[in-house]
Amino acid sequence: MAAEGVPAAREALLRRMYEVFSTDERDTFVPHCLAPDVDWPNVLDGVRLHGREAVRAYWARQFAAGHPLVRLEALRPDDGDAVVATVRLGMRDAEDDHWAGTVEHVYRFGGDGLVTRMDVRAAASDA
Repeated sequence: MAAEGVPAAREALLRRMYEVFSTDERDTFVPHCLAPDVDWPNVLDGVRLHGREAVRAYWARQFAAGHPLVRLEALRPDDGDAVVATVRLGMRDAEDDHWAGTVEHVYRFGGDGLVTRMDVRAAASDA
C-alpha cells in the first residue's frame, strides 16, 4: 500500500530499512540508507549519535542486550521534507515476538536521498 504524499524513493528506502533492521542485512544496508554524517538518537542513553559507524555500534549494543523488533505501520509526510514512520516496538525472545507500544520516527533526507537525521517522538494517538 502506497503512503500518500510520501515520495516513492523515500517510501521504498524506509520500507526496506524496516525490513532489514531485525536481520543480518542491517549492517550491510547502512551505506544505502544513512548519510555518512547521519544524526541519530540513542534512546538508551538520551544522547545523539553522529555518523554511520556510531549508529552501527549502537545497533550492535541493542542486539547484544536482546533482539529488538520494529514493525512499520504507516508512513506520512510531515513538516517540510520530513517523513513520519509510525512504528510498533517489540522484542524477540526464545519463545515468541512480544509487541509493545507505538512511536513515531521522523526522518529527514539529504539531496542524495539518504537519511540525514532521525528523531523519535510519541505517537500522535498517544500524545
